[in-house]
Amino acid sequence: MTVARLRPFGETVFATMSAKAAEFDAVNLGQGFPDSDGPARMLEIACEQIRAGNNQYGPGRGMAVLREAVAAQRARDHQVTYDPGAEVLVTVGATEAISAAVLGLVEPGSEVIVLEPCYDAYAAAIALAGAQRVAVPLVPDGATWTVDVDAVRAAVTKRTSMIIVNSPHNPTGSVFSREVLAGLAAVCVERDLLVLSDEVYENLLFDGRAHTALAALPGMFERTVTVSSAAKSWNVTGWKTGWALAPAPLLDAVLKAKQFMSYVGATPFQPAVAHALNEESEWLTGMVAELAEGRDLLAAGLRDAGLQVHDTHGTYFVVADISALGETDGVEFCLGLPGRIGVAAIPVQVFCDDPGPWRTKVRFAFGKRHDTLRLGVEKLQSL
Repeated sequence: MTVARLRPFGETVFATMSAKAAEFDAVNLGQGFPDSDGPARMLEIACEQIRAGNNQYGPGRGMAVLREAVAAQRARDHQVTYDPGAEVLVTVGATEAISAAVLGLVEPGSEVIVLEPCYDAYAAAIALAGAQRVAVPLVPDGATWTVDVDAVRAAVTKRTSMIIVNSPHNPTGSVFSREVLAGLAAVCVERDLLVLSDEVYENLLFDGRAHTALAALPGMFERTVTVSSAAKSWNVTGWKTGWALAPAPLLDAVLKAKQFMSYVGATPFQPAVAHALNEESEWLTGMVAELAEGRDLLAAGLRDAGLQVHDTHGTYFVVADISALGETDGVEFCLGLPGRIGVAAIPVQVFCDDPGPWRTKVRFAFGKRHDTLRLGVEKLQSL
């Protein structure tokens, strides 16, 4: 009885692989969530808010304290200025912001360009909007991947209304350079495209890489909806507290869709996230340094297990190639891995319209405690 536009979508791969991990008591290096908490004071504030009675509906756009903190962070870190009253919207995680942006801004029958492999929620949001997904594959760039700007330009038609960009990139761990993003921005300006910029991993950067906010590039502020969240930077994926930023005419369209999806998010978490944005930069720096160590630990373990490991400069994911093990299909490999050695991972091919080039690529998450990663690495050696 499912509507036709959603019939191609089964259970999300994250739910499938996490269930497999639970079934076999495996080390879950698949789904992207940490196994440690965020800043202690942030957690205390959430508890204080609950005990003080801040447990009812908040404002439709989100509590002012969080909207102001989000706007201050974007100005401080990326030199982009937003009016917290009209240009910041608190959402139920970044995924809701993505869905609301597509539903509020993309007409049925139009086209939306995605850069594949891509987060599976993009495809679902486009389908819900009755639009057409057009996938442009990333291309190799040394031991990582980047955007083929010429291929994006060639994919734009009269029906194209939006492009979705994600950097730092899930699932590959790539961080697109400012030069590449500037080239992509030039295409968007030239063809008058809206842009949905998914920047949830904006703080998870390694090896001296810097994040480029698309809205900061020439001609981009007025056409870009930027999405981020507390989940990845502050280790609170279960709080589902995200936000969208855009000029008022664009954000009003996002709000029109969002208000009928969840109306508002969890109220007591919002002052706590505002505190983290305003006061916990030292904690964030330390957490990212620990992530870099975890990346190196996991990458070394994967290499020792016989896998080719790609470079990761952002997010908390590392992609490995399983072909050296004689494996030819990532889905089959990942479905069997929890029972075989007690580790869960995610096949990259499920994030692609054209799975062929990615069939032997598997994503592992290193956003875990180092003892968790060491246990996973120990199990991986049996490969």
